[in-house]
Amino acid sequence: MDPMIMFLGSFWRPCQAQAVFDTLPSASQHQPAHSRRQLPLDKTLFIPKRSGTAAQALSLRGSWARNPPATGLGELSGRRWRAEGICLLLCSLLLPALFLSGILCVCLVVLLWGIRLWIQRKKQLSSVGGDGKRPLLVAFFHPYCNAGGGGERVLWCAIRTLQKKYRNVTCVVYTGDRDATGEEIVEGAFRRFNIKLIHPVKFVFLEKRFLVEASLYPHFTLLGQSLGSVFLGWEALLKCVPDIYIDSMGYAFTIPLFKYLGGCRVGCYVHYPTISTDMLSVVRNQDTRFNNAAFITSSPLFSKFKLVYYYFFAFMYGLVGSCSDVVMVNSSWTLNHILSLWRAGACTSVVYPPCDVQTFLDIPLEVEKSTSEYSIVSVSQFRPEKDHPLQIRAFAKLLKERVGPQPSLKLILIGGCRNQQDEERVNNLKCLCEELGVSDDVVFRINIPFEELKRRLAEATIGLHTMWNEHFGIGVVECMAAGTVILAHNSGGPKLDIVVPHEGHVTGFLAEDEDSYAETMAYIFSLSPEKRLEIRENARRSVHRFSLQHFEDTLICGAII
Repeated sequence: MDPMIMFLGSFWRPCQAQAVFDTLPSASQHQPAHSRRQLPLDKTLFIPKRSGTAAQALSLRGSWARNPPATGLGELSGRRWRAEGICLLLCSLLLPALFLSGILCVCLVVLLWGIRLWIQRKKQLSSVGGDGKRPLLVAFFHPYCNAGGGGERVLWCAIRTLQKKYRNVTCVVYTGDRDATGEEIVEGAFRRFNIKLIHPVKFVFLEKRFLVEASLYPHFTLLGQSLGSVFLGWEALLKCVPDIYIDSMGYAFTIPLFKYLGGCRVGCYVHYPTISTDMLSVVRNQDTRFNNAAFITSSPLFSKFKLVYYYFFAFMYGLVGSCSDVVMVNSSWTLNHILSLWRAGACTSVVYPPCDVQTFLDIPLEVEKSTSEYSIVSVSQFRPEKDHPLQIRAFAKLLKERVGPQPSLKLILIGGCRNQQDEERVNNLKCLCEELGVSDDVVFRINIPFEELKRRLAEATIGLHTMWNEHFGIGVVECMAAGTVILAHNSGGPKLDIVVPHEGHVTGFLAEDEDSYAETMAYIFSLSPEKRLEIRENARRSVHRFSLQHFEDTLICGAII
C-alpha cells in the first residue's frame, strides 16, 4: 500500500469516512464493464460496505483518486487533517528546542561566571605598591591617545586632575599607538596641549586597534566598529584589570564587558554619541551627508533599510550605555541626545571640556593695525565630519566676490592627522584647492606645536569652524579666547553653549552653507577695527566658564572614585 495513503488513513475516523464516501459517485460509472468485479478494496481504510456500489466507491485507488471532488467536505477535511499533522510535528519539535535552549543558556551563564571569577582572581594576584597596599587603578580606554584633538586634551587633563586630587591612584591608558613609547606620548601631550603630568602613567599597548578602524568596514561601519571595540576591549581587560574603567573615546560597547566580566565600576565621558536622533532624521528625510551616501538617499528602499538598521543600532547603543555608573557629557547638545538614547538621567551630567583659556587670554588684545594681509584660521582634526571642503569652497567664493583693491587673505588649516586615511584626506583637500584656484592662498599646518598654534591664532582675524552638529568645539573656544572673531556652524555645541550672547552682547557669528559662510566672512571684514575689537572682548569674557579649573571642579563632582 502507498505509505502516503496509510499516513492519511491514520487520521481518519470511521464516521467521517462514511460521510465522505456517501457523497462519491459510483465507481461503476468510471470502470469498464469487464473490470467492475475486480476492483480492489483496501479494508484497512474503510468502514464495512453498505451496498455493492458503496463498496466499490471505497477505494482511493479507484474513481476518487482519478476524479476527486473539486469542493465540499472532502477538501475541507483534507485541509484539517494537514493542519493537525503540522501542529503535531511542531509540538514534537518545540519541547526539545526549548529544553536545548535552556541548557545552552545555563551553560553560557556558568561560562561567563567562570570567566568573571578567573578575571577577579587575576586581579587579586596583581602587584602591590611599595607600602604593601595595592593602588587604585583607574583605566582610560583611549586607543588614539597620541592624536592631537580635543578628546585627547580632555584625557590628559582628566589624568592630571586625578593625580592632583588622589595620591593612591595609578592611571592606566589603553592605547593602540604602538609606534610611540610612553615617554614620547607624554611629551607629545605637553608639546601640543601644554599639559604636564604630575606622576608617571602606565600605558597598556593594544595590538588589535585595527578592529576599530573605519576603513575596515566600508558598509555597516557603526556596527562593525562597535563589535570590533568589544574584541579590543577584551584584549585590554586581559592585559590589565582596573578598579575603575572610564571610556573616554566613545566606545560604549566596552562598558558591559568591564562592568560584568571585569567587575569594575564604570564611567564614560561622551564627546559625541555614536548615533544620534539627528542622524536618524537625516536618513528618514533622505538628506545627503558625509555619512549618508547619495546612492542611499536616491533609493527609498535603501533608505528604509538603513533607517531600520539605525533604529536597531540605537536600541543596542542605549542598552550598553545604560550600564554606566556615571555618565559625563561635554555639552547641552550631547546631553539631550544621550538622555533620549540611554535614559540614564540620574547619573548623567554636563562637564564642559577643559580649554586652556588662560594661556590664550594672555595674548594681548588691541585694535588691529593697518595691514596688507588678513588670515582666517581653522583649528580641527582632519576628519570627514569637520567638513574642511566647505571651508575651502566658502573661502574661494569669498575671494571670487571681492572687488577693488583690498588686503590679501590667507586661509590657514591647522589640525592633527591620526593615520593614513587622514593624510589622504589632506591630499584630497589640496587637490580641491588646485581645482578652485586657491592653492596659493591656503596653508596646511599639521600636528604643529602649541607655541605655533598660539602665534597663528594671535595673528588671525577670523576663527573658522564648519562641522555640522559639533558636539562641543574646543577649537571654537580657543579661537574666541585668543581674540579672533569666531564664525561657527549654526548647530550643536557652538549654537547652544559657546557662540551665545554674553550679557546681551554679540560674541561671534553662525552660518550653515557655502553662501552664508562667504557672506558672513565678507561682513566681518567690512566691520571697523573698533567694532571687531568689541566683539572679540565680549567673546573673551564669555569663555571663563570653559576654563581648566571649572573642568576640574565638575569632574571631581561626577567622579566615581
